[in-house]
Amino acid sequence: MTAKPVAIAVQTFRVPAERVYDAILDTGMIARFMFGPLLREEEILHIRNDPHVGGAFSYKVRRGEHLIDHVGKFLELDRPHRIVFTWSIAGEGDDDPSVVSMAITPTSDGCSLRLTHEMAPKWADFVDRSRGGWEKMLGVLDALL
Repeated sequence: MTAKPVAIAVQTFRVPAERVYDAILDTGMIARFMFGPLLREEEILHIRNDPHVGGAFSYKVRRGEHLIDHVGKFLELDRPHRIVFTWSIAGEGDDDPSVVSMAITPTSDGCSLRLTHEMAPKWADFVDRSRGGWEKMLGVLDALL
């Protein structure tokens, strides 16, 4: 069995863990730190989120001529410590979605978030790009909070 490639991103925040946890699940914040003009040139078509275990999400954007629908399901939600969800592009990985885990740990002046993105072996060439993307998104979230 081939080991799954993993991208890891870590970000510290100077706000409480509860605030970071809530922002990660808030559609208004998702539209600011994961997508849109603070990150890249794209048009947000919709940000739909049903944050409960088993609930699904769809974050659909237009980048140039491409429509990209980031989809997944929430596997674990433990406020304010842990968020785990599947992650794929609709039609491009539904059979073996990635799993993204976010562990949020309180610190003396805020919290630290460790994101682990476990991908299907076919996405091994995208580990560095994925890590860079998550680092950028978490950096924007930190600036917004």
